[in-house]
Amino acid sequence: QVQLVESGGGLVQPGGSLRLSCAASGSIFSGNVMAWYRQAPGKERELVASITSGGLTSYGPSVKGRFAISRDNAKNTVSLQMNSLKPEDTAVYYCGLAQGGLRHWGQGTQVTVSS
Repeated sequence: QVQLVESGGGLVQPGGSLRLSCAASGSIFSGNVMAWYRQAPGKERELVASITSGGLTSYGPSVKGRFAISRDNAKNTVSLQMNSLKPEDTAVYYCGLAQGGLRHWGQGTQVTVSS
């Protein structure tokens, strides 16, 4: 089993910054991919950013240049630095870990961008 626990969400004004963190525990294998997804009300869950165990990153077009994903393989953690936040970034953010053909999810953390 794999457990993922997110932290760092909250309320921030437009133009502000937040940092999300996710800690993975349990049966973690090397070569996994960790990622952040988000889901806004009435919308489908979308990929925000992903990072391989080797450090290769990929970003969704709406966050490229504003968000940065990083990971610590020794600690099995992944972080998402979010800058220049916009109201349209408001969503529940989920940490995901893909390995062995399966994807595991955290419980989600709310990010609200509003003045």
